[in-house]
Amino acid sequence: MAQWIIQLIEEHGYWAVAALMLLENVFPPIPSELIMPFAGYAAAKGELSVVGVVIAGSLGSLAGTLPWYFAGRWVGDERLKQWAGRHGRWLTLSPDDVERADRWFDRRGHVAVFLGRLVPGLRSVISAPAGVTGMPFGRFMLWSAAGTLLWTGALAAVGLLLRDNYEAVAHWMDPVAKVVLGLALVTYVWRVLRFKPTR
Repeated sequence: MAQWIIQLIEEHGYWAVAALMLLENVFPPIPSELIMPFAGYAAAKGELSVVGVVIAGSLGSLAGTLPWYFAGRWVGDERLKQWAGRHGRWLTLSPDDVERADRWFDRRGHVAVFLGRLVPGLRSVISAPAGVTGMPFGRFMLWSAAGTLLWTGALAAVGLLLRDNYEAVAHWMDPVAKVVLGLALVTYVWRVLRFKPTR
């Protein structure tokens, strides 16, 4: 996967960075932890500008949050409670869990969106509860943009700082991303097996 990402960025520049970051949010197995450092590495070689890389990555990433957010708006909390009542084990949620999350998100949703954009695996899906709980779109985009700029900037800086050594680091970053996804799957299975509905 690493070589494919490098090749796309080298051939298509900012458009590739934006498109890959959009896909990363819609389809998380394409990790930003590979995309943005490679883009930063390209900037270190003078092929792209650092500012351009961060802007392209951030715009693509923000565009990728929209399907999750609007899917959440479509579902809504009432429908999610019904689903949790019928299929709670597979969602690992009970209707009570949905109500508690809704109340918490009303108070601290902006913090959750901002911090969620900095956590691998959570970066994409944090947009869905924002939509489910009806967070206003402007507020959602503001906090998403703040977290996204910080994340894409930090990852691009990694590629910029490592420069010529970055290709060696890429050999372990791809397996690390796969381990993170594997842990997420194991955590989900564990939650399904241990799930006890509260009502």
